[in-house]
Amino acid sequence: MTIKKTDTPFYERFALIIIGLVTFGFLVEAGKEILDPLVFGFLFAILLLPVANFFEKKLRMPRSAASFLSIIILVSFVSFVAYLLSNQVTHLMSDWPMLKKQIEESINNIKEWVSYALHIDTEEQTVYVTNTTKKIVSSGTAVIITTFGAVSSLVLFYIFIIIFTFFILFYRRLLYRFMLSVFTEEHEVVVKDIIRNIQNILRQYILGLLIEMVVVASVACAIFWFIGIKYAVLLGILVGIFNIIPYLGIFTALLLSVMITFATGPVINAIWVGVSVVGIHAIDANLLLPTIVGSKVRLNAFITFMAIILGEMIWGLSGMFLSIPVIAIVKIIFDRVEGLKPWGYLLGGDYEVKKAAAKKMKTE
Repeated sequence: MTIKKTDTPFYERFALIIIGLVTFGFLVEAGKEILDPLVFGFLFAILLLPVANFFEKKLRMPRSAASFLSIIILVSFVSFVAYLLSNQVTHLMSDWPMLKKQIEESINNIKEWVSYALHIDTEEQTVYVTNTTKKIVSSGTAVIITTFGAVSSLVLFYIFIIIFTFFILFYRRLLYRFMLSVFTEEHEVVVKDIIRNIQNILRQYILGLLIEMVVVASVACAIFWFIGIKYAVLLGILVGIFNIIPYLGIFTALLLSVMITFATGPVINAIWVGVSVVGIHAIDANLLLPTIVGSKVRLNAFITFMAIILGEMIWGLSGMFLSIPVIAIVKIIFDRVEGLKPWGYLLGGDYEVKKAAAKKMKTE
C-alpha cells in the first residue's frame, strides 16, 4: 500500500498531524463510555478466535453457540481469579480488629517520631486527626453513594465487554469482508497481511502476558509463603496482576504489598516483601518478559511510557492496559504502508535495525 507523495512542506504536514492527533484524542476521550469496552471486546475476541473456530469447525457447532461457549470459558477463568481474590479479602476483613490495633500502634509511633523530630505536640496532632476524621464521617453518605455508583458502573462495564466480545466473534467474517471492501483490489494483499499480523501478534502478546502473570503470581505466592506472610496468596495474585502494567504496575504492587504486610505482621516482614517484589520485577523484566512475551510487540521504551501516561490521562486504568496493544496495532499498520514506515520505525526504534542486521548476517 502506497501513499501519494506531495510537495507540501514538512512543517505543514507536521502541523496537520498534530491537529489530527489532538482532535482524535478529544474524540476518543469523549467516546470513552463506548470505545473502552469495545476495544476490550476486540482484544478478547482476538484471544478467543481460535477457540471459537475450534468449536465451529471441529465440533460443528453453530457460530452463535461457539461464540457464546468461548465467552463462557473466558468468564469462568476471570471468575476463578475473582473468587481467589474475594476469598482472601474476606479473610483480611475478618482480621480487622487486629489490623486496627496494628494501625493504631503505628500511628502512635509516628506521632512520637513527629513530636521528637518536628517538635509538634502530640495533642495538636490528635486534634488535627480528630477534625479530619469528623470531616470524613460527615461525608460518609456521599462516599457510600459514590462507591455504590462506581461498583454499578464497573459491573455494567464488564457486561458491555462481554456483549461486544460476542458480537465481534459472531460477526467476524462480516467485519473481515467489510475491511477488504473498503480498500481497492490492488491493496487487498496488504490489508490481508495487516489483519493477519494484528490477529497473530496481539493473540501471542495477550497469551504471553497471561502466562507471565501466572508465573509471577506463583513465584510471589511461594516467596511470601516462605517468608511467613499471612496473606501470601492475596499479595502474590496482586503482584502478578499489577505486574502486567509496564513501569507503573511495580510501584502499585510494591505499595500495596508493603502496606498490607506492615499492618499484619512485623516490620521486618514488610521489608522482606518489598525486597522480594523488587527482585521479582527485576527478574521478570530481564528474563521472563523477553523469554515468554519475546518479540511479539517490540516498541520504543520511551513511546511505550508516553502511551501508558496518555492512556491513563484519557481512559484511566483501562487506558494503561490498552495503550500497548493499541500502539502495537498502529505500528503494524505503519510498517506496511510505504509513506508511514518512518513513523513505524519511530515506534520500534533501534530494534528494527538490529533485527534487519541479524537477518542479513544469517543469510550471509
